[in-house]
Amino acid sequence: MPTLQLALVQKASGLDPEQNREALDAVRDLADAGAQLVVFPEVFSRDFGSPGSDVSQFAEKIDGPFVTRMSELADECGVTVVGGMFEVSEDPERPYNTLAVVDRTGLRASYRKIHLYDSFGYKESDRLFPGPLEPVSLDVGGVTMGLMTCYDLRFPELARALADQGAELLVVPAAWVAGPRKVEHWRTLVRARAIENTVYVAAAGQPAPRYSGHSMLVAPTGDVIGEAGDDDAVVTGAADTEALAGARAVNPSLANRRM
Repeated sequence: MPTLQLALVQKASGLDPEQNREALDAVRDLADAGAQLVVFPEVFSRDFGSPGSDVSQFAEKIDGPFVTRMSELADECGVTVVGGMFEVSEDPERPYNTLAVVDRTGLRASYRKIHLYDSFGYKESDRLFPGPLEPVSLDVGGVTMGLMTCYDLRFPELARALADQGAELLVVPAAWVAGPRKVEHWRTLVRARAIENTVYVAAAGQPAPRYSGHSMLVAPTGDVIGEAGDDDAVVTGAADTEALAGARAVNPSLANRRM
C-alpha cells in the first residue's frame, strides 16, 4: 500500500517576492533526502505585510513567476510541491489566497481559501476575495490529498467534506498569527481534524515571532509524528495508507456516521 514521504517547511516569507522564489530552492535538498511531497506555508510568495495593508499589487496569475518556479523545481527533482500565493481574482483590489500544487507535469490543482480570517481583530475579507465553496482533493503518489488553508482549520465541515471525497491526508499551509492561546488552539485543532476524520494532517506554518510556528504532522490516531518549535524548521515523516487502514479498522467513526 502506498507510503508518501513528506517534508513540511516552516519558514517565513518576506516582502520581496524574488527572494521568496529563491527560498523555494530548498526543494532540492529535501528531495535528495527522500521527500516526495514538499509543503511550504500560506502566502509563501509574499508575506501579508503590516495588518490591513494592500496586497493586490503582489497578486499573480496561477501560471505566474511563483508557480512557474515551483513547477521548475518539481520537474527537476521529481516531487510534488505545495505553496501559497496571492492570485489575481475578479476583484482587482482583492486577490485570492491560493494554494498551488505542482509536480513534474506542471500545475495539478489549486485551492482558493474559503474561510477568510475575519477574527481576533483581523478582517482578511477587506483585502482578499473568498474562494468558491468547492473542496479540492487530488491523488499524490497513490494517496488522496485534500487542501485547506490556515483559518479553514477552525471549520470541521471542510475537513469532513474532503474526507467524504476520499481524503487520506489533509495538507494545511498556514500563517497562524501569534497571540494568547494561539499555539494551543493550533495544536488542538490539527489533532482534532486528524482524529475525527481518521486522516493524516500535515500542517505547515510560518515561524515566530509574528506567527505561531509548530508545524505538525499528525497520524489518523491523533499521534504527533513530528512537530517544530517556534523557529525555522523542517518536519518530516510519512503518510502510510496501511497504517491509515489500520486506524480506521480500530476507529470506524466515518463508517459509523448517521448524519
